[in-house]
Amino acid sequence: MKRLDVREGWDANMRILVTGGAGFIGSNYIRYVLREHPEDVVLNLDALTYAGNLENLQDLEHSTHYRFIKGDIANPEDVAEVFAHGVDGVVNFAAESHVDRSILNPEAFVRSNVLGTQVLLEAARQAKVEKFVQVSTDEVYGTLGEQGYFTETTPLAANSPYSASKAGADLLVRAYGQTYGLPLNITRCSNNYGPYQFPEKLIPLMIIQALADKPLPVYGDGLNVRDWLHVEDHCLGVDMVLRRGRPGEVYNIGGHHEHTNLEIVNQILAELGKPRTLVQFVQDRLGHDRRYAMNADKITRELGWQPQIGFHVGIRQTIRWYLEHREWWQRVRSGEYQAYFAQQYGNRTGSRMIGGETK
Repeated sequence: MKRLDVREGWDANMRILVTGGAGFIGSNYIRYVLREHPEDVVLNLDALTYAGNLENLQDLEHSTHYRFIKGDIANPEDVAEVFAHGVDGVVNFAAESHVDRSILNPEAFVRSNVLGTQVLLEAARQAKVEKFVQVSTDEVYGTLGEQGYFTETTPLAANSPYSASKAGADLLVRAYGQTYGLPLNITRCSNNYGPYQFPEKLIPLMIIQALADKPLPVYGDGLNVRDWLHVEDHCLGVDMVLRRGRPGEVYNIGGHHEHTNLEIVNQILAELGKPRTLVQFVQDRLGHDRRYAMNADKITRELGWQPQIGFHVGIRQTIRWYLEHREWWQRVRSGEYQAYFAQQYGNRTGSRMIGGETK
């Protein structure tokens, strides 16, 4: 296959390995790629842990440009199976990502986020991939005061087991670039929101609780500040970095929309016509960072990325999506979604690769 210089972008028919593609951001990214680059082929490697939901991509199952492989990024055999099909670029979304869960079980986060990333990096190095993109988080930078922004040169200062595991993975990615010359990038994003987000996260949780007229639990005083980024804008940024990012560089992707948790909750209540009396303040999370805010000037300057979806428009669209997709989140909350893989594919034999041509 003819390749262009990485700074100019790739020719058609790029084969992209997306890890964690059955999750919230990963599934949105796969949809983005197949919509914007219909000539590409996407291989989706996902272990289908609690947050992986194949129903997110149900309509793509028979596409000749999409393949699903059930597997664990921390298992070298699973990863080798995917790379055997040919991979030009890797986008690593696969991660344990919920801070509360990391406080309860740090080991799982180290295994998936650190060991899993190393296994992927080694496979990518052996395969001589054209680009490896590590999707990270603003949480690796720690916390901010009332002023200032995270830049790509902000020292890493993780404050939770989750963010520490992501920081460790980022350092491994950097090391593979410095030591082995693997062409790579790291992206660090602010808080994402949008369709298909697992209901334990702030925005979908509050929407669903409000719809049921149940209490909306808010940590501490509710004044922790986050920078909110619509998942579509995040996918656009990641794709730009994959195709045109300068190898070895870190790129922040921020929404430029700072809001306190309490502001978010109150807006959801207002949009749904629910009373603020549903807000219930609960004991604060251990090690709860006070403020995150991203400076994304670098990706704007170098690649031309800018967020396209304003927060007030995006949050209304997101609320509407959850209103129109009650069956989706009801199946997630009940656990029924986890039976989908077995129902659809349990009687198939041979390869675990699913989608497109019959396997």
